[in-house]
This record gives sequence, structure tokens and C-alpha cells, in this order.
Amino acid sequence: MDLILWRHAEAVEGAVEGEDMARVLTSRGEKQAARMSAWLDRQMPDSTRIWVSPARRAEQTALALGRKFKFNQSIAPMGTVEQLLQLVQWPHAKGCVLVVGHQPTLGQTISSLLGLSTSECAVKKGAVWWLRYRERDATGQAVVVTVQSPDLL
Repeated sequence: MDLILWRHAEAVEGAVEGEDMARVLTSRGEKQAARMSAWLDRQMPDSTRIWVSPARRAEQTALALGRKFKFNQSIAPMGTVEQLLQLVQWPHAKGCVLVVGHQPTLGQTISSLLGLSTSECAVKKGAVWWLRYRERDATGQAVVVTVQSPDLL
């Protein structure tokens, strides 16, 4: 299975407590989402299942891709690694799954899957981490396929 973790693009700061879900992308964030979505659209299989946080900034990021997606509360801000992995059915799902979500959950998921000693990996706004599950010598492992930043595309 392939798991693509896409952090939402740059969003406005300073939301009043309780209004975090309504934060929108900045103009820079819109450009980041457009660049990354163009790259993703060329790389991802047409059959990719896409899950998006219900936060407005994540929705706007995903909309740039122009593909159908579903919202899921388990990947909203403050979601857990366990909720994310259960949603995508890691590592048993077939094909490719894209998740548009938030820090620290995405970074914690990457650290957990790769067996890193740090509790979370830094994931830049608008960046993608593409992981793949494979079995070697009867042992399952996650490997990094690529890491892409919208600023470098």
C-alpha cells in the first residue's frame, strides 16, 4: 500500500480559539496547493482514495487537486496516529491513499511508521511525504518513496 501524507498549505494565523477550523489559505498557500496538486496529479494513480480533514484550510488544499475526496473527523486537528492509520487501513489496504491533514499528527505518523526515535517529524506546510509498505524477509516495513515541498517544484 502507498500512503501519501499532505500537510495543508499555508493558512492565515491568529484564529480566535474555537475558530481554528475556519482558517483559510493565504495567497501563498493557494500557490503552494496549486503547485503540489499539479505534481501529485501526475504521480498518483487515478484510483487513489483521498481523505481530508474537515478544517477549511485542508479542504482548500485538497480542492486544488480537482479530484473527489471525503472528509473525516479523525484527521482533523488533534487527531491521533491511531485514528489516521485505522482510517487508511495501514498496512492492509490495497492501492494508494492520500491524507490531507495537520501537524503534529502527520509528523507523528511518519515517525511511528519509520521507527524514528523522535516523537514527530517536521512536515512543512504544503509538503508531501509518500510512504510505501513492503514486506522483506517476512517482515513488514515502511519506506520513503519521496518527500516533496511545494517551494521546490
